[in-house]
Amino acid sequence: MVDDFKSRGGSPWGTPPGGSGNGSGRGPRPPDVEEIIRKIQDSINKILPGGGSGGAKSIIVGAVVLALIWVASGLYRVLPDEQGVVLRFGKFVKTTQPGLNYHIPFPIESVQTPKVTKVNRMDIGFRSERDSGFTSGGVADVPEESLMLTGDENIVNIDFSVFWVIKDAGNFLFKIQDPQGTVKAAAETAMREVIARSNIQPILTEGRSKIEIETQEIIQNILDEYTSGIQVTQVQTQKADPPDQVIDAFRDVQAARADMERSKNEAEAYANDVIPRARGEAAKILQAAEAYKKEVVAKAEGEASRFVSIYNEYVKAKEVTQERMYLETMEKVLADIDKVIIDKNSGSGVVPYLPLPELTKKKVN
Repeated sequence: MVDDFKSRGGSPWGTPPGGSGNGSGRGPRPPDVEEIIRKIQDSINKILPGGGSGGAKSIIVGAVVLALIWVASGLYRVLPDEQGVVLRFGKFVKTTQPGLNYHIPFPIESVQTPKVTKVNRMDIGFRSERDSGFTSGGVADVPEESLMLTGDENIVNIDFSVFWVIKDAGNFLFKIQDPQGTVKAAAETAMREVIARSNIQPILTEGRSKIEIETQEIIQNILDEYTSGIQVTQVQTQKADPPDQVIDAFRDVQAARADMERSKNEAEAYANDVIPRARGEAAKILQAAEAYKKEVVAKAEGEASRFVSIYNEYVKAKEVTQERMYLETMEKVLADIDKVIIDKNSGSGVVPYLPLPELTKKKVN
């Protein structure tokens, strides 16, 4: 073919009639399209085995099949616990939700499907042997992470874990370079900030839940500023103790403080028991005295009124009143004494005897 071009004066279209090959005359004539197509077909027939139109058809069919396979390779499935991340020439384009999706086939677009429901864990201040490949369950302390300064200028040794999931797979893959390191740095920064605002006593006792909530909020704010695509689900405190060098003395102080609280509670309980009881006894005595007072006053008033009434009757009839008073007095005196009445003036043959106690017993029976 090169020789053919050379025989035509170095031009693929040949030298025009009446002209020379150096560009003089009327210039080159327009190309013959049919001749070009014929030459290409001849070249393909020489290259492909079998030649002829049958071979060309086979090539076309094969090309169509390959094209269909290539187009079908763009189908992909995202599982329920995944998010699809579509890349176009390596650049993030969009995220897709679980289900059957489609992207332009390779090498134009590709897909990554990270797990977005898997709960990841980051330990701060300690390393468990499961992280080192062992199975005995031991824990190694990391003082440079766990020792923190409190707001009252004490040092606390605190270990905690951060649990997180992928919220936005696209941001997670392409906005941050080291997700684990980013979560760790943000968690340690947030915990140190919270501890620096707190006193040591609440940190070691009842204030842990508040510290965990505040730390989680700060971590999430930091990660959101980085558009990391990470959602923090929980911050869990594993241990909060004084440094190992003073932990024994601190525990003695805590034990003494607990004893003080227990004694105080027992004293308050005793006071709560004794004081109401004493108040009740005092109220009872006051009420009894008031009742006795009223009883004595009423009795005295009654006696005085009775004496006045008797005196008035005595003034009106002295003898009758004296006899009545005598009889009433004897009635009171002889009420509890066994009495026998004998009539000395009774006649012969009659027993002058009246057994009053026996008669009283018969009446009772």
